[in-house]
Amino acid sequence: MNQADAYSAYRTSKVMTATPAELTLMLYDGAIRFCNIAIQGIEEKNIQKAHDNIRKCDRIIENFQLTLNDKYEISNDFENVYTYIRQRLSWANVKKDADILREVDEHLHTLRDTWKEVMKKTNNGNDVA
Repeated sequence: MNQADAYSAYRTSKVMTATPAELTLMLYDGAIRFCNIAIQGIEEKNIQKAHDNIRKCDRIIENFQLTLNDKYEISNDFENVYTYIRQRLSWANVKKDADILREVDEHLHTLRDTWKEVMKKTNNGNDVA
């Protein structure tokens, strides 16, 4: 087994054994990674790289939006945040604007860091009703 295959097997195993809270954290990390690759694409004037990675980031945020549980009052706040982020991603994609993506990246880091705190305070999401 070569190194790439070993890493792929490890990554698959990590996803398959992750809790829902850990999967959410992985998705936030993925959105951040794709956002940063898109910034890099813009800086390199690689329009396709920027576009593809903005779309990947947007799909993750769209998934978060679609899976919000509206029985919790806070879900409306998340809906608004996700809508705003998706609007900014769309605008960044149209304009190929790295500054907009840097703003999105800050929001994504805030969401991810908040999620990490929730995980700590809820025993990795296990203490949530």
